[in-house]
Amino acid sequence: MPRRVLGIDPGLTRCGVGVVEVSRDRSARFVHAGVVRTDPDEPLPLRLLAVASGIDALLDEYAPDAVAVERVFAQHNLRTVMGTAQASGVALERAAARGLPVGLHTPSEVKAAVTGYGAADKRQVTAMVMRILRLEIAPSPADAADALALALCHAWRGEPGAAPGAGAGPAAPGTAAPTPAQRAWAEAERRARSGR
Repeated sequence: MPRRVLGIDPGLTRCGVGVVEVSRDRSARFVHAGVVRTDPDEPLPLRLLAVASGIDALLDEYAPDAVAVERVFAQHNLRTVMGTAQASGVALERAAARGLPVGLHTPSEVKAAVTGYGAADKRQVTAMVMRILRLEIAPSPADAADALALALCHAWRGEPGAAPGAGAGPAAPGTAAPTPAQRAWAEAERRARSGR
């Protein structure tokens, strides 16, 4: 049975969201992409409420099996990172309130999972998301494409700490061999765990 994942690229003005279904053979199907928007002129509590309401609506409509959220890193712009962290907290709380498993993934993990290269730019990530999901038009805005990449990353990762294609030997019967991007990601995770 396909696994449905909601990816969330947290942001206070634009919170990217994307839903994919990934089968056991690692093939993926597009379900939904978009953004939850808030008005910068509104008070912060109302903006956070709007993000929560938008995520709740997606959880109701698409009933994902898991949620993937981008791990927030410090940025040069303190105001931006604060808004991102607040939106991330809302996303985590909304998923937890429903008992859904949540994965936090760094931007480099997501890029490596989708493109095979942890320093890929947004254009490369979007192009690979389109290719993987067989989309003719790029998801817009870029936050939506990032959310789809997060969802793919999480779905391919499987259980916490397990990377797609990790371990010796051929793929299990009924599953496809890992893609080059998935193999590169698995190798990057192996190196990270071994400290090399």
